[in-house]
Amino acid sequence: MYRKEEQPLPPPEKFELPFEGKLSPNNRWVIMAELIPWDDFEEEYAKLFSAEKGAPAKLFRMALGTLIIKEKLGTSDRETIEQIRENPYLQYFIGLNCYQQEPPLESSMLVHFRKRIDGELINKINKKIVKREIDKSDKEVKKKDCLQEKGEKIKNKGKLILDATCAPADIKYPTDLGILNQARIETERIIDNLYNPDSALQNVV
Repeated sequence: MYRKEEQPLPPPEKFELPFEGKLSPNNRWVIMAELIPWDDFEEEYAKLFSAEKGAPAKLFRMALGTLIIKEKLGTSDRETIEQIRENPYLQYFIGLNCYQQEPPLESSMLVHFRKRIDGELINKINKKIVKREIDKSDKEVKKKDCLQEKGEKIKNKGKLILDATCAPADIKYPTDLGILNQARIETERIIDNLYNPDSALQNVV
């Protein structure tokens, strides 16, 4: 049996913690949670279960999120559950509304998650994420083009810091022997230009 959670998830700053405080929106797990289209594939995941028989299954976000955490951290099934139990950011990532000290699922559930979420579904999710990010960047580019056409000045959004050590430069080190050889060649050229054999012989005579 699969039952969709109707209650919308709160934003990270409203995620309830037992010791007060808020989740940071700049945390990597919060940012990743916003990138993954959980709702777009929940219906496809729900088709794997019976609508009437069996115990209620774990939500798609919890199933996929747990597998992502396991692969991201490189931990075992048991260690993954332990990490989720200890970390409120991981609990938010898998779709919990507030922090809980008890593990949200058993480590044996990861075996079933891996059977239900195959490589084909993962590829669909990845393509969806890439397409959404491309569309987002295209909209930003079109918005900038429209502002430029209207003559509106685009506001500076920050500073760009470049590392010159990674840029190629035609600068030689003082210990480079090529500099000495180049000086020799230039000195010989100057001597050849200044020295005139005919005038030298006339001075001797």
